[in-house]
Amino acid sequence: MNRTVDISGIAKLYGKVEAVTDVSLTLHEGQTVGLVGHNGAGKTTLIKLMLGLIRPSAGTVRVLGEDPASGNFEVRRRLGYLPESVSFHMALTGRETLAFYARLKRVDPASTAPLLERVGLAVAAADRPVRTYSKGMRQRLGLAQALLGEPRILLLDEPTSGLDPALRRHFYNLISDLRSKGTAVLLSSHALTELEGRTDRVIILNGGVKIADGTLDELRRIARLPTRIRIRLANGGTTGDPTGGDSRWHVMDDGMLETEAEPGGKIELLHRLTANPARIADIGLVEPTLDDLYAHFLNAGGNAR
Repeated sequence: MNRTVDISGIAKLYGKVEAVTDVSLTLHEGQTVGLVGHNGAGKTTLIKLMLGLIRPSAGTVRVLGEDPASGNFEVRRRLGYLPESVSFHMALTGRETLAFYARLKRVDPASTAPLLERVGLAVAAADRPVRTYSKGMRQRLGLAQALLGEPRILLLDEPTSGLDPALRRHFYNLISDLRSKGTAVLLSSHALTELEGRTDRVIILNGGVKIADGTLDELRRIARLPTRIRIRLANGGTTGDPTGGDSRWHVMDDGMLETEAEPGGKIELLHRLTANPARIADIGLVEPTLDDLYAHFLNAGGNAR
């Protein structure tokens, strides 16, 4: 895969405050990457560096092979950006707003109508003033703005804020479509459960430092967190160890039994559980979630790159 963003050893200082410290990362075409971290972790600073809005105090940033702060219009035209808090002229209609940004980006104005439809802003809504829009509608208009010109790189800061569950699904369908066409997508979000199954990689920042970078499976292997195993016995029993060993089982609110298995012992425990299938009415595995991994790496304070 071709690299679209290449960041090497960057740092960004604001006076004596180091917002980002020695961060290196790459984005490849057709790849969706989740960027997670607490408020003040450096996520927005990284995005501003990729957009060329600020310059690094140290290190290099290359977007489509160029320095994004150089003012190269063609590079900036191939970037799409949705900020966490979108703000538009409230007197303009949605259609007028998108036409304004199309002119700024030197994009064919005829492309705006299909974009409005694509993000779910029907004709009636598109011709209403933005001041009448709900937060979710303004967010959809912001997404349409970010998609102008079929960007090769899409940088999205809390993109599903204000969207209801149905619109969130629609949003991720859009992202999947863009990914299939080769767009590199960076999703900065606090909604960690949304990112599971929707990103190729996850980057975790803490205090401006990259402390983890990898696929969920890679991060699980590094973290070595236990897997939760849940079973329901055919006879309805809830006491003792159904494997005949010394595992500690807990009765959950739904009546299922649950235990934790370390990575090295998971297969052996499952083998013992299924040795007599007639005893088991139901069984399920819960692998460590992104929430679990995020908490682990923050508490560990180490690096998984």
